[in-house]
Amino acid sequence: MTFDRTVNEAAVKLPALSRRAALAGAGALALPHIARAADKLTVKLDFLPWGLHAAMHLAVVNGWFRDAGLEVDAQDGRGSANTLQLVNAGQFDVGQIQVGLLSQAAASGSKLKAFAGFMRATDLSAIVPKEGPITKVADVRGKSIVVFAASPWMPFLDLWLKAGGLTRDDVTVMMVDPAALFGTYISGRADVLLTPEGAGLPFTSKGRPSRAVMASDAGIFFPSYGLVATDTVLATKRDAFTRLVTVQQRAWAYLADGHLDDGVAAMQAQRPDARLDADMMREQTRICLTLFDTPSTKGKPVGWQSEADWDACIATQLAAGVVKPGIKATDFFTNELIA
Repeated sequence: MTFDRTVNEAAVKLPALSRRAALAGAGALALPHIARAADKLTVKLDFLPWGLHAAMHLAVVNGWFRDAGLEVDAQDGRGSANTLQLVNAGQFDVGQIQVGLLSQAAASGSKLKAFAGFMRATDLSAIVPKEGPITKVADVRGKSIVVFAASPWMPFLDLWLKAGGLTRDDVTVMMVDPAALFGTYISGRADVLLTPEGAGLPFTSKGRPSRAVMASDAGIFFPSYGLVATDTVLATKRDAFTRLVTVQQRAWAYLADGHLDDGVAAMQAQRPDARLDADMMREQTRICLTLFDTPSTKGKPVGWQSEADWDACIATQLAAGVVKPGIKATDFFTNELIA
């Protein structure tokens, strides 16, 4: 299956708000009218501003964190892997990253757990020319593929090619610096770009009309973005984290209910020097919302994670040789803060 993501934003539907999130929307989580300091949380995002960050910035701008007794400092990141390391080292309370990395990082001593999963479907994709002949893995034979060394795609490249009966000998793999990734594809120097769909497709389509061939179509399963923390911080800040999750549930539901422009405005207000392209941010956010559900999470609250999805992720990683046998899905996620 391929995606050009032309679905109208009004068609994006999320499960009904949980009772707790609904109460939050009605102000039930607002603090009593007594002097009380807000709980401070530091959040390290995955990367520079893009559509995934809309819910976090919207909650700041609209005062939803404040109403829940939180003071959230959300800082831009330098990639999910870097954010993972910083949170694991205790430099931030929370990371918003590609949570599928947790099982891979465990072998290096990472002690993080995902306590909310937002984009629960696999967002890894191959971006290809919109009117071109590539619709499946086998079609990339003889083509040039651009990717960067630290990309979340790299551990699965050989497994993905194998699904189409190919090896690296059948394609040209162009390893570039991350800063040159999109330009290499947009200029036509590469036939295929390996990147997360939500971030990559809106950006590349501005310069080269494109569509996405999803990695999941080839049996690659990798839970996308959510919130992570160490077990220690999860235990000591459980109440604050529960309120953080509830506010984010509210923000994502609001965005999905036809308020993408409010999310864009919030990002622009929070990052005025970034000169964010409103159309691109809007489309990135919309695509992110289309990846919120898997068959295993249908009808579940936003943030709830499926053990079956995590099992599929670990099976993919075992097949790719990036994890060792014996790890359990439940070591890497919890739904205890989801209601």
